[in-house]
Amino acid sequence: MAEGVEWALHSCLNLSWMDVPVPAARLAAYFDLPAPYLNKQLQALARAGIVASTPGPRGGFRLDRAPAAITLLDVVVAIEGPEPAFRCTEILRGSPFGDPKGNYLDGCVVSAAMSRAELSWRRELAATTVADLAGDVERTYPGSADQSRDWLAAARA
Repeated sequence: MAEGVEWALHSCLNLSWMDVPVPAARLAAYFDLPAPYLNKQLQALARAGIVASTPGPRGGFRLDRAPAAITLLDVVVAIEGPEPAFRCTEILRGSPFGDPKGNYLDGCVVSAAMSRAELSWRRELAATTVADLAGDVERTYPGSADQSRDWLAAARA
């Protein structure tokens, strides 16, 4: 999984605490990330309807849905696409006893195991929201939401 997923998830988490748009450059500075690359991730989130972009000097990005309505799977799919992480290429065809014309997708135990794991992983991501993450952070690190909010908003003052 690309680092853009991590960046997008942390950005969504920080945006969940904000009531004003945050410029991509400010979010990037918060994490010491390259602003153009983070902006690409934010644009992908915008195309998926997870964040919205507000133009202008007081503009930036904000969540476009309630944090409880944004799952981790939504963010992963926005950044990585909907394709499964594992793709069976039917290498059994090329094995010493393989049939070059055979269908190995249905009977491949490796592919079946990976599909089950993928389904479990996606279910877990779909069951966890940005609001869940925010709650975990606030319980584990009291005051961090306020600190993040203050730091991100400081440039607007």
